[in-house]
Amino acid sequence: MKSKITSKFQITIPREIRDRLNLRVSDAIEWKIKKNRIFVEPVNRPFLKYKGSIKIDAGDIKEDILKARRMWILKNK
Repeated sequence: MKSKITSKFQITIPREIRDRLNLRVSDAIEWKIKKNRIFVEPVNRPFLKYKGSIKIDAGDIKEDILKARRMWILKNK
């Protein structure tokens, strides 16, 4: 299989490879060079399989920041 490098040094991953590695939009891949060979591997992110499995209400960011500051102050006294 071949991929062409564009003027912005981008490539398209062939469909067969995307399907075989189960790659999706926004997934990450890692490039490795070993003995003048290039290896491309999907980044292992197993925790993402749990995405959306825990339902929580909207948080209060201001209160969360204040709580974190209070905890930090107590810890560093």
